[in-house]
Amino acid sequence: VQLQASGGGLVQVGGSLRLSCAGSGPIYANDYMGWFRQLPGKEREFVAAIRWRNNNKIYADSVKGRFTISRDAAKNTVYLQMNSLKPEDTAVYFCGAERDGSNPRTANEYDYWGQGTLVTVSS
Repeated sequence: VQLQASGGGLVQVGGSLRLSCAGSGPIYANDYMGWFRQLPGKEREFVAAIRWRNNNKIYADSVKGRFTISRDAAKNTVYLQMNSLKPEDTAVYFCGAERDGSNPRTANEYDYWGQGTLVTVSS
């Protein structure tokens, strides 16, 4: 599956953004679709993931209560609604697909990645 991420931009502290990740190609029932973020020179950090089959959602503690992951199966698209943004949320955000759903919090388990989209939160 090819993934296309969009929706990044510049926002002030406390603001909101919605990221989208559109998939062209099949997304299977057991797949997890996830969002990660990365700063230069740092490892890719788990943000949130959603299982395609049952809509099960998991979040990193750092974003719980502020970010919401969702999907639109008809559009083959995953969203990340980001509210109450903080400067430490600044990063390049990537969406990915993990085929077997075994470890959706680990970047190395992901089989496909979209290009990143930059989110900058200014104070």
